[in-house]
Amino acid sequence: MQYFVDVIIPIPLQKLFTYSITKSEADFLKIGMRVSVPFGKSKIYTGIVYNIHNEAPTVYEAKEIHQILDDSPIVNQKQLQLWHWIADYYMCTLGDVMRAALPSAFILESETIISKNNIKEINESTLKDDEFLVYEALQHQSSLKIHDIVNILDKKNVLPVINRLLEKNAIQLDEEVYEKYIPKLVRYVKLHNNFSSEAALHKLLDDLNRAPKQRQVIMTLFSISAKTKKPVKVSDLTTESDASPAIVKSLIDKGILEEYHIQMDRIQYSGEANEDSKDLNDYQAIALKEIKESFATHNITLLHGVTSSGKTEVYVKLIEDALQKGKQVLYLLPEIALTTQLITRLQNYFGEQVSVFHSRYSTHERVEVWNNVLKNAAKAQIVLGARSSMFLPFNDLGLIIVDEEHEQSFKQFDPAPRYHARDTAVVLANIHRAKTLLGSATPSLESYYNAQQNKYGLVEISQRYNNVLMPDIELVDIKDKHKRKLMKGHFSDRLIEEMADALKNGQQVILFQNRRGFSPIVECNTCGHAPQCPNCDVSLTYHQYRDQLRCHYCGYVMAMLKSCMACGSSELDSKGFGTEQIEEEVKALFPDYKVARMDLDTTRGKYGYEKIITAFEQLEVDILVGTQMLTKGLDFRNVKLVAVMNADNLLNFPDFRAHERSFQLMLQVSGRAGRTDVRGKVLIQTYNPYHAILQQVSNTDYIGMFNEQMNERYNFKYPPVYKQIKITLKHKDYTKVDTAAIWLAKSLRQVFEEHVLGPESPPISRIRNQFYKNILVKIPKKQSLLKTKEAIIKINNSFLSIKDFRSVKLIINVDNF
Repeated sequence: MQYFVDVIIPIPLQKLFTYSITKSEADFLKIGMRVSVPFGKSKIYTGIVYNIHNEAPTVYEAKEIHQILDDSPIVNQKQLQLWHWIADYYMCTLGDVMRAALPSAFILESETIISKNNIKEINESTLKDDEFLVYEALQHQSSLKIHDIVNILDKKNVLPVINRLLEKNAIQLDEEVYEKYIPKLVRYVKLHNNFSSEAALHKLLDDLNRAPKQRQVIMTLFSISAKTKKPVKVSDLTTESDASPAIVKSLIDKGILEEYHIQMDRIQYSGEANEDSKDLNDYQAIALKEIKESFATHNITLLHGVTSSGKTEVYVKLIEDALQKGKQVLYLLPEIALTTQLITRLQNYFGEQVSVFHSRYSTHERVEVWNNVLKNAAKAQIVLGARSSMFLPFNDLGLIIVDEEHEQSFKQFDPAPRYHARDTAVVLANIHRAKTLLGSATPSLESYYNAQQNKYGLVEISQRYNNVLMPDIELVDIKDKHKRKLMKGHFSDRLIEEMADALKNGQQVILFQNRRGFSPIVECNTCGHAPQCPNCDVSLTYHQYRDQLRCHYCGYVMAMLKSCMACGSSELDSKGFGTEQIEEEVKALFPDYKVARMDLDTTRGKYGYEKIITAFEQLEVDILVGTQMLTKGLDFRNVKLVAVMNADNLLNFPDFRAHERSFQLMLQVSGRAGRTDVRGKVLIQTYNPYHAILQQVSNTDYIGMFNEQMNERYNFKYPPVYKQIKITLKHKDYTKVDTAAIWLAKSLRQVFEEHVLGPESPPISRIRNQFYKNILVKIPKKQSLLKTKEAIIKINNSFLSIKDFRSVKLIINVDNF
């Protein structure tokens, strides 16, 4: 009898590949284990075992697997169930989901190893220059990898050179698979067993009289061992004895000390769970009671609590309940910036039961969290993380909290799977029969609509913690201020007055501008030319601190121009403003105060966020300038004033959610003001103070905004009334994309008729030298989503079978908002 396995490989294949295995392998293998398998002519991939059976594939001869990489499954059945749902719902493949779900250290890659052919003598004079460079390098090194050869020849495409060397029999190729996760080993030392008797020890110390430094190391070892019963680290020993590592090494070489290694986790939490969770006030206690009642009838509940109403404390009580039942908890956050503040709070309550998982952690750190969750270890009972933490191998999930559920960062845009973490979390909770709590001060229209339709439970907290007043929101008409010459740069007289007042009283100020860089457009005053990115249809943004022009889409950089590229005039002027320019103007207006900036440019490192947030919390910074990173649930106690520098560029954005987004962003950023007994002040600078959304923000009128926006969504058939799928086509040749898009839209219209919009070019129609076209398919409530997707896949397959369209990249994005 033959045995076979179906394997998920981390590449976008529509079907799973089948490999043959022996009987003993079939007995040993379990679903969810990793195996390395050959694929194509010479590639080796890591795959996940999906199924073990006895049916041979009919179309091809099954190859044998290379090796089994695990002793036990690293992916469990419930995860595979979730992967399946994501692949079906978001119209991608299981391979796409696998690549997104597993830490990259789990996905071994094959590396092509190039070595010299020692059997055959080569006449070096027959080799071309670039071939000779590679051949000469192989005389000095036993083997090279592809990227080494790229560095040697200093060119990207080295395959022709390798092929020519192969034809001349000068080299040979091997595929090597390497394990990427390396456990962290810590070096420890102890005194060798030969010196355990007292006599031997005395003799040793006498012998070492001539080597005082070595004797000092041994004496220090005794004193450390006497203080703690723990093993002694080499690093501690060298610091305490003030000796160099070479002295310790010579003691090890002499056989006096014995070294050994212990495997450690990279992330250790040293503190204790030293705080009891806070007692809830009346509003929070009522909300907690209502949430529990709501969980009795609904699996999903929406908590709509105004900013600073103490939602986190309610979450903590729910987490305590889940832990008492022996369940795991997943706490999802939209931004890494938020995790830094919350980790401290949760660790004070729950000690080392909290694990953190997001993309700023190294691969090795992520593997350790994965393994802890898989083993249901004590240190992974609560997982706090960004959207990728949904893929962890939970065994027994009891509660999922999605904080700031309205956030756009929960949606993955590229690469596939283009999933939305909030919606996927609901499905994950359903698989585990767990409860989901969605929390926000400005819920997304979809969630609030679901709550009104009684799909979700709804609980509201309408008072801030300690009955602190909601901030006073004032709209400043900058059109009028410009007319009356009351503007200094981008600051109105009202804003300067309020800032001076807050700073004089020792309070802090936050300035919000959703553009990084110094200014988005540099323009010639003589001929009006603005430098454009050569790869994208956007103007270059000026970044002053490096004196360069940069493209925020493809990363293209050039030095700041001294004269206009078109007419040669030196009169270059910058239009518009970003966080850098605000920072500079603030420093000029308030030279005695400390200013910091928080945007993508200043938070690139692993601890980038932490440094800025901690400095601001500890009052080392008086004025914080930043982009939308500032708006997410951060809790600063001493902020009196928040200013939105320009509300109009948020509102005038070509997207059906622009108004909802602006409302959420402005209300969230104003929620950072006055979180203690002093009432906060919010100033919103705008050219159009009578705009409906700005009026709703100034009255904190969420229901008004919801009703007005829902009205528009009904009229124009947008989510949550209709579902939508966006299809994007891209190619470097405009006519190809255009023809392909017209063909595709026409085919879709034959099925869906008037529910197809497009093809249209997006606002930025060329990025990285690729032209884009969008088609939107709207799906009414009554129409079957499954049948719609089947029809789209059929049309997609016909599209790909047309020879001219094969090179056009087609991206399907379900729920693309």
